[in-house]
Amino acid sequence: MAAVLNSVRAFFTPQTFFIDTENAADVVARENLLDRAMGPGRRRKSSEKLRAGRVPAEGLALVARDEDGHVIGTVRLWNVEAGVTREGRPVAALLLGPLAVDAAHEGKGIGSGLMRAAIAEAARRGHGAILLVGDAPYYERFGFFANKTQHLVMPGPFERNRFLALELKAGWLDGAAGMLVASGCRFS
Repeated sequence: MAAVLNSVRAFFTPQTFFIDTENAADVVARENLLDRAMGPGRRRKSSEKLRAGRVPAEGLALVARDEDGHVIGTVRLWNVEAGVTREGRPVAALLLGPLAVDAAHEGKGIGSGLMRAAIAEAARRGHGAILLVGDAPYYERFGFFANKTQHLVMPGPFERNRFLALELKAGWLDGAAGMLVASGCRFS
């Protein structure tokens, strides 16, 4: 019910934000936003193990800015290998997260806007699938479901029903099995 109300509220709220590519000047604002939104345990999540020491996928670190240019939302996607095919070849994919919106700006469609922009840009760049760990009722509206991750596992503890995937190319994850492994560029 809350998701429905937030969608209705976002529809009638004038858009007071824009989506932009993250830049180096956004780092402090992004990290502060993530700390506020996700709390002190955010760095202990299994997804964080795949992001540690890596840079986001090319062109897939996005922020939402208010009319003054301040960062009020963030989403990043990371290169991973989503297990291997039946023939033993790694399956290239993206891991989404974290997605966060400043509490003072919730209910304005910012999270949805960031999700749609990230999915569209990943598809435009030719990626085959996006995986994430999150609340199914929220992410299902963007096409993320658990059935495509049934033979995949995260490093460390994770909740199976929250491990979701969206195929950008039909059948991309068919037969994929095994553990997600970071494959993106390391910080230099």
